[in-house]
Amino acid sequence: MTTDAVLRESGAVWDPPAQPTAFAAFRALLLRDLRVFRRDWVAFLVGSLMQPLLLVFVFTYVLPKVGLAVGGADRAGEFSTLLVAGVVGLSMFMQGLQAVTIRFAIEFGYTREIEDRVMAPLPVWAVAVEKVVAGALQALAAGAVVFPIAAVVPATAIHLHPNVPALVAVGLLAAFLSAVVGLVVGTLVDPDHIQLAFGAIVLPVTFLSAVYYPWAALTAIPWLKYLALANPLVYISEGLRGTLTAGVPHMNVWLVAAAMSGFILAFGAVGIQGFRRRVID
Repeated sequence: MTTDAVLRESGAVWDPPAQPTAFAAFRALLLRDLRVFRRDWVAFLVGSLMQPLLLVFVFTYVLPKVGLAVGGADRAGEFSTLLVAGVVGLSMFMQGLQAVTIRFAIEFGYTREIEDRVMAPLPVWAVAVEKVVAGALQALAAGAVVFPIAAVVPATAIHLHPNVPALVAVGLLAAFLSAVVGLVVGTLVDPDHIQLAFGAIVLPVTFLSAVYYPWAALTAIPWLKYLALANPLVYISEGLRGTLTAGVPHMNVWLVAAAMSGFILAFGAVGIQGFRRRVID
Protein backbone atom coordinates (compact mmCIF):
# COMPACT_ATOMS: atom_id res chain seq x y z
CA MET A 1 0.00 0.00 0.00
CA THR A 2 1.38 3.41 -0.97
CA THR A 3 1.97 6.24 1.49
CA ASP A 4 -0.92 8.28 -0.02
CA ALA A 5 -3.26 5.32 0.35
CA VAL A 6 -2.28 4.83 4.00
CA LEU A 7 -2.78 8.52 4.77
CA ARG A 8 -6.12 8.57 2.94
CA GLU A 9 -7.35 5.49 4.82
CA SER A 10 -6.33 7.00 8.16
CA GLY A 11 -8.19 10.22 7.36
CA ALA A 12 -5.06 12.36 7.16
CA VAL A 13 -5.75 13.17 3.51
CA TRP A 14 -9.14 14.62 2.51
CA ASP A 15 -10.50 13.96 -0.97
CA PRO A 16 -12.58 16.89 -2.25
CA PRO A 17 -16.08 15.97 -3.39
CA ALA A 18 -16.67 15.30 -7.03
CA GLN A 19 -17.68 18.25 -9.18
CA PRO A 20 -21.48 18.41 -9.07
CA THR A 21 -23.17 17.81 -12.40
CA ALA A 22 -25.88 19.99 -13.87
CA PHE A 23 -28.35 17.13 -13.48
CA ALA A 24 -27.48 16.75 -9.78
CA ALA A 25 -27.98 20.49 -9.24
CA PHE A 26 -31.30 20.44 -11.12
CA ARG A 27 -32.45 17.46 -9.05
CA ALA A 28 -31.42 19.16 -5.80
CA LEU A 29 -33.38 22.32 -6.66
CA LEU A 30 -36.42 20.28 -7.65
CA LEU A 31 -36.30 18.19 -4.47
CA ARG A 32 -36.05 21.36 -2.42
CA ASP A 33 -39.16 22.83 -4.05
CA LEU A 34 -41.03 19.54 -3.61
CA ARG A 35 -39.98 19.45 0.03
CA VAL A 36 -41.48 22.91 0.53
CA PHE A 37 -44.60 21.71 -1.27
CA ARG A 38 -44.86 18.62 0.95
CA ARG A 39 -44.40 20.71 4.07
CA ASP A 40 -47.32 22.92 3.05
CA TRP A 41 -49.60 20.06 1.97
CA VAL A 42 -52.48 21.24 4.18
CA ALA A 43 -52.52 24.66 2.51
CA PHE A 44 -52.26 22.93 -0.88
CA LEU A 45 -55.24 20.69 -0.17
CA VAL A 46 -57.37 23.56 1.09
CA GLY A 47 -56.47 25.73 -1.89
CA SER A 48 -56.86 22.93 -4.44
CA LEU A 49 -60.07 21.46 -3.04
CA MET A 50 -62.09 24.59 -2.34
CA GLN A 51 -62.74 25.81 -5.88
CA PRO A 52 -63.54 22.44 -7.52
CA LEU A 53 -65.56 21.35 -4.49
CA LEU A 54 -67.75 24.45 -4.66
CA LEU A 55 -68.16 24.25 -8.44
CA VAL A 56 -69.11 20.58 -8.39
CA PHE A 57 -71.31 21.00 -5.32
CA VAL A 58 -73.29 23.94 -6.72
CA PHE A 59 -73.63 22.83 -10.36
CA THR A 60 -74.04 19.08 -9.91
CA TYR A 61 -75.71 18.81 -6.50
CA VAL A 62 -77.49 22.00 -5.43
CA LEU A 63 -78.98 23.01 -8.79
CA PRO A 64 -80.34 19.54 -9.68
CA LYS A 65 -81.80 19.22 -6.18
CA VAL A 66 -83.68 22.53 -6.43
CA GLY A 67 -84.82 21.89 -9.99
CA LEU A 68 -82.56 24.47 -11.64
CA ALA A 69 -80.08 22.12 -13.28
CA VAL A 70 -78.20 23.58 -16.25
CA GLY A 71 -79.86 22.33 -19.44
CA GLY A 72 -82.90 21.07 -17.56
CA ALA A 73 -83.44 18.14 -15.20
CA ASP A 74 -83.32 15.59 -18.03
CA ARG A 75 -79.85 16.77 -19.07
CA ALA A 76 -78.36 17.33 -15.62
CA GLY A 77 -76.23 14.18 -15.84
CA GLU A 78 -74.89 15.22 -19.24
CA PHE A 79 -73.84 18.62 -17.91
CA SER A 80 -72.26 17.05 -14.82
CA THR A 81 -70.17 14.77 -17.04
CA LEU A 82 -69.17 17.72 -19.23
CA LEU A 83 -68.27 19.86 -16.22
CA VAL A 84 -65.89 17.38 -14.59
CA ALA A 85 -63.24 17.66 -17.29
CA GLY A 86 -63.47 21.44 -17.19
CA VAL A 87 -63.07 21.51 -13.42
CA VAL A 88 -60.04 19.19 -13.62
CA GLY A 89 -58.50 21.51 -16.22
CA LEU A 90 -59.31 24.63 -14.20
CA SER A 91 -57.77 23.14 -11.04
CA MET A 92 -54.61 22.18 -12.90
CA PHE A 93 -54.36 25.57 -14.59
CA MET A 94 -54.79 27.56 -11.39
CA GLN A 95 -52.41 25.43 -9.34
CA GLY A 96 -49.67 25.33 -11.99
CA LEU A 97 -49.99 29.08 -12.52
CA GLN A 98 -49.96 29.95 -8.83
CA ALA A 99 -47.19 27.50 -7.93
CA VAL A 100 -44.75 29.27 -10.26
CA THR A 101 -46.04 32.83 -9.99
CA ILE A 102 -46.22 32.98 -6.21
CA ARG A 103 -42.78 31.41 -5.78
CA PHE A 104 -41.34 34.04 -8.10
CA ALA A 105 -43.16 36.80 -6.24
CA ILE A 106 -41.39 35.59 -3.09
CA GLU A 107 -37.97 34.90 -4.60
CA PHE A 108 -37.86 38.06 -6.70
CA GLY A 109 -39.06 40.12 -3.73
CA TYR A 110 -36.95 42.14 -1.35
CA THR A 111 -35.20 39.02 -0.01
CA ARG A 112 -33.89 38.22 -3.52
CA GLU A 113 -33.82 34.50 -2.77
CA ILE A 114 -33.58 33.87 -6.50
CA GLU A 115 -29.91 34.89 -6.36
CA ASP A 116 -29.16 31.76 -4.32
CA ARG A 117 -30.89 29.58 -6.93
CA VAL A 118 -28.99 30.95 -9.92
CA MET A 119 -25.68 30.32 -8.13
CA ALA A 120 -26.24 26.59 -8.66
CA PRO A 121 -23.98 25.01 -11.32
CA LEU A 122 -26.73 25.32 -13.91
CA PRO A 123 -27.46 27.59 -16.86
CA VAL A 124 -29.88 30.36 -15.92
CA TRP A 125 -32.54 28.94 -18.25
CA ALA A 126 -32.35 25.56 -16.46
CA VAL A 127 -33.31 27.21 -13.16
CA ALA A 128 -36.45 28.54 -14.87
CA VAL A 129 -37.18 25.07 -16.29
CA GLU A 130 -36.87 23.57 -12.82
CA LYS A 131 -39.55 25.96 -11.55
CA VAL A 132 -41.79 24.90 -14.43
CA VAL A 133 -41.28 21.20 -13.64
CA ALA A 134 -42.09 21.78 -9.95
CA GLY A 135 -45.21 23.73 -10.91
CA ALA A 136 -46.30 21.04 -13.37
CA LEU A 137 -46.04 18.34 -10.70
CA GLN A 138 -48.24 20.41 -8.40
CA ALA A 139 -50.73 20.94 -11.23
CA LEU A 140 -50.98 17.17 -11.74
CA ALA A 141 -51.64 16.70 -8.03
CA ALA A 142 -54.36 19.39 -8.10
CA GLY A 143 -56.07 17.70 -11.04
CA ALA A 144 -56.00 14.33 -9.33
CA VAL A 145 -57.86 15.56 -6.24
CA VAL A 146 -60.89 16.50 -8.36
CA PHE A 147 -61.77 12.89 -9.20
CA PRO A 148 -62.72 11.84 -5.63
CA ILE A 149 -64.93 14.94 -5.46
CA ALA A 150 -66.61 14.04 -8.75
CA ALA A 151 -67.19 10.50 -7.49
CA VAL A 152 -68.92 11.53 -4.25
CA VAL A 153 -70.56 14.97 -4.55
CA PRO A 154 -72.83 15.04 -7.67
CA ALA A 155 -76.50 14.18 -7.28
CA THR A 156 -76.56 12.96 -10.89
CA ALA A 157 -74.50 10.17 -12.39
CA ILE A 158 -71.11 11.05 -13.89
CA HIS A 159 -70.22 8.97 -16.94
CA LEU A 160 -66.48 9.01 -17.54
CA HIS A 161 -64.81 6.80 -20.16
CA PRO A 162 -61.12 7.64 -19.84
CA ASN A 163 -58.67 6.84 -22.59
CA VAL A 164 -55.74 6.31 -20.23
CA PRO A 165 -52.77 6.74 -22.64
CA ALA A 166 -54.31 9.86 -24.18
CA LEU A 167 -55.29 11.17 -20.73
CA VAL A 168 -51.72 10.81 -19.47
CA ALA A 169 -50.32 12.63 -22.52
CA VAL A 170 -52.88 15.44 -22.41
CA GLY A 171 -52.56 15.70 -18.62
CA LEU A 172 -48.79 16.19 -18.85
CA LEU A 173 -49.17 18.80 -21.58
CA ALA A 174 -51.84 20.57 -19.52
CA ALA A 175 -49.63 20.58 -16.43
CA PHE A 176 -46.64 22.04 -18.26
CA LEU A 177 -48.78 24.58 -20.09
CA SER A 178 -50.20 25.78 -16.77
CA ALA A 179 -46.71 26.12 -15.32
CA VAL A 180 -45.23 28.01 -18.30
CA VAL A 181 -48.13 30.49 -18.15
CA GLY A 182 -47.10 31.01 -14.51
CA LEU A 183 -43.51 31.46 -15.68
CA VAL A 184 -44.57 34.27 -18.04
CA VAL A 185 -46.76 36.02 -15.47
CA GLY A 186 -44.22 35.57 -12.68
CA THR A 187 -41.32 37.03 -14.68
CA LEU A 188 -43.09 39.81 -16.59
CA VAL A 189 -45.23 41.17 -13.75
CA ASP A 190 -43.67 43.01 -10.83
CA PRO A 191 -44.12 41.12 -7.51
CA ASP A 192 -46.02 44.10 -6.08
CA HIS A 193 -48.62 43.81 -8.86
CA ILE A 194 -49.28 40.06 -8.81
CA GLN A 195 -52.77 40.53 -7.38
CA LEU A 196 -53.60 42.98 -10.15
CA ALA A 197 -52.36 40.49 -12.73
CA PHE A 198 -54.63 37.78 -11.35
CA GLY A 199 -57.62 40.10 -11.56
CA ALA A 200 -56.85 41.49 -15.02
CA ILE A 201 -55.54 38.33 -16.71
CA VAL A 202 -56.45 35.18 -14.85
CA LEU A 203 -60.15 35.84 -14.22
CA PRO A 204 -60.99 36.62 -17.88
CA VAL A 205 -58.97 33.59 -19.00
CA THR A 206 -60.89 31.43 -16.53
CA PHE A 207 -64.41 32.54 -17.33
CA LEU A 208 -63.96 32.91 -21.10
CA SER A 209 -62.79 29.33 -21.51
CA ALA A 210 -64.39 25.95 -22.15
CA VAL A 211 -64.64 24.99 -18.49
CA TYR A 212 -68.43 25.20 -18.21
CA TYR A 213 -69.35 24.48 -21.82
CA PRO A 214 -67.76 22.85 -24.88
CA TRP A 215 -65.96 25.13 -27.30
CA ALA A 216 -68.33 24.01 -30.09
CA ALA A 217 -71.25 25.57 -28.19
CA LEU A 218 -69.84 29.02 -28.98
CA THR A 219 -70.96 28.67 -32.60
CA ALA A 220 -73.84 31.00 -31.75
CA ILE A 221 -71.25 33.71 -30.91
CA PRO A 222 -68.72 33.43 -33.79
CA TRP A 223 -66.44 36.29 -32.70
CA LEU A 224 -66.08 34.80 -29.22
CA LYS A 225 -65.60 31.30 -30.59
CA TYR A 226 -62.52 32.32 -32.55
CA LEU A 227 -61.24 34.73 -29.91
CA ALA A 228 -61.31 31.84 -27.44
CA LEU A 229 -58.69 30.02 -29.52
CA ALA A 230 -56.10 32.37 -28.02
CA ASN A 231 -56.98 31.12 -24.51
CA PRO A 232 -54.72 28.24 -23.39
CA LEU A 233 -57.30 27.05 -20.85
CA VAL A 234 -59.69 26.24 -23.71
CA TYR A 235 -57.28 23.58 -24.98
CA ILE A 236 -56.70 22.17 -21.51
CA SER A 237 -60.44 21.79 -20.88
CA GLU A 238 -61.20 20.43 -24.35
CA GLY A 239 -58.28 18.01 -24.28
CA LEU A 240 -59.27 16.58 -20.92
CA ARG A 241 -62.92 16.42 -22.03
CA GLY A 242 -61.89 14.46 -25.10
CA THR A 243 -59.86 11.94 -23.10
CA LEU A 244 -62.26 11.54 -20.17
CA THR A 245 -65.68 11.36 -21.83
CA ALA A 246 -67.50 9.74 -24.74
CA GLY A 247 -70.31 11.37 -26.69
CA VAL A 248 -69.60 14.86 -25.33
CA PRO A 249 -68.64 17.52 -27.93
CA HIS A 250 -64.94 18.39 -27.87
CA MET A 251 -62.06 19.45 -30.08
CA ASN A 252 -59.96 16.87 -31.89
CA VAL A 253 -57.51 15.60 -29.27
CA TRP A 254 -54.57 15.55 -31.70
CA LEU A 255 -55.17 19.20 -32.65
CA VAL A 256 -55.49 20.08 -28.97
CA ALA A 257 -52.16 18.36 -28.20
CA ALA A 258 -50.48 20.22 -31.07
CA ALA A 259 -51.90 23.56 -29.89
CA MET A 260 -50.80 22.96 -26.29
CA SER A 261 -47.31 21.99 -27.46
CA GLY A 262 -47.10 25.23 -29.45
CA PHE A 263 -48.26 27.27 -26.46
CA ILE A 264 -45.69 25.55 -24.22
CA LEU A 265 -42.84 26.38 -26.61
CA ALA A 266 -43.99 29.97 -27.14
CA PHE A 267 -44.72 30.77 -23.48
CA GLY A 268 -41.60 28.89 -22.42
CA ALA A 269 -39.39 31.01 -24.69
CA VAL A 270 -40.99 34.25 -23.49
CA GLY A 271 -40.85 33.17 -19.85
CA ILE A 272 -37.21 32.06 -19.95
CA GLN A 273 -36.22 35.32 -21.61
CA GLY A 274 -38.12 37.26 -18.97
CA PHE A 275 -36.52 35.17 -16.21
CA ARG A 276 -33.05 35.80 -17.59
CA ARG A 277 -33.72 39.53 -17.79
CA ARG A 278 -35.06 39.70 -14.23
CA VAL A 279 -32.10 37.77 -12.84
CA ILE A 280 -29.55 39.93 -14.64
CA ASP A 281 -31.32 43.13 -13.55
